[in-house]
Amino acid sequence: MITNPPQQTYLGRRTYNRPAARVVSSGEHQLWLARHLTPRDRWIVRMIHEHRVLTTHQIVELGWETRRSANIRLLELYRWRVLDRFQPLAVSGLSPMHYVLDVAGAAVLAHEDGLDPKKIGYQHDRAIGIAHSLHLAHRVAVNGMFTRLIHHARQPQAPGRLTAWWSEERCARSFGDIVRPDAYGRWKQGRGEVEWFLELDFGTETLRRLTFKINAYDRLAEATNIHTPILIWTTTVRREARLREVLTEALRGLDHPARVPIATTAADLAEPDEHLDATLTRWLPLARPGTGRLSLVQLASLWPPTARPLTRPDRTETDLDVEPPKRLHPPQPMPPTGLDGEQVAA
Repeated sequence: MITNPPQQTYLGRRTYNRPAARVVSSGEHQLWLARHLTPRDRWIVRMIHEHRVLTTHQIVELGWETRRSANIRLLELYRWRVLDRFQPLAVSGLSPMHYVLDVAGAAVLAHEDGLDPKKIGYQHDRAIGIAHSLHLAHRVAVNGMFTRLIHHARQPQAPGRLTAWWSEERCARSFGDIVRPDAYGRWKQGRGEVEWFLELDFGTETLRRLTFKINAYDRLAEATNIHTPILIWTTTVRREARLREVLTEALRGLDHPARVPIATTAADLAEPDEHLDATLTRWLPLARPGTGRLSLVQLASLWPPTARPLTRPDRTETDLDVEPPKRLHPPQPMPPTGLDGEQVAA
């Protein structure tokens, strides 16, 4: 079962001689990378920047057919300092490699967007510092739910596709003055489309804390007139049952509970390798007696999207009294197609 482990430790299996930061930031190295980076490489690098950290398994789900071919390419990106990596301490066995953006990769993304690499706010020590974050496991689990959706969408004759994946930081920039979801997603299947805010509960906080967020989501719905469903994932069916009691009580305190649609699920409803698979028939709507557990596409019929999420512009220079970092463009939710895209990856 997925658990929330203690603080992570920066480890590595093997060290390689890699060029210094000043070397990989040079024009010569950037020109060399221009001849060697594929569209898939660039998309993966942008994904890692947007979502801060991805594991080997998640990167395979995003763009490769086999772990071996992914590992070969990831080693090259690591040695070129496009990506950096660490291996968290595991209670037993070995953790997968975790990848973050490195200096050369940040420069590549900045140049792609026509920005000065020195003004995008990238700091290597901050990027690799997530290795010590107490929230690393939570972040990896949130990302894993979405990489699994992309994996499903990449299959031949896939029934659906991911049309939006916003990181916690992007959600905070748009809605952070009211509520901070763990992520925002949108899935299209056939004629149905469902959007949601994700709340992932590892069981490390009191259930009452989630009720405060429900009040915040209600304020967001009132401010935007958009009733975006909230999907809450927790660890066990037992905790889910208690969570639903607390949430039901919280909804009774709202003037308009219908504008905060909620569905819950638990990890132990599925096999260990499917704990984060959002496509399964696992989502149990709140305040819908007799509905039973539904899949994502069935939620689309229950809660059709009313509109796209409203975003607020980033704060201006006058708000901050300093020039804000230039924002890199977010990645597309699905990988590129064609040469070196997901359809031909080996």
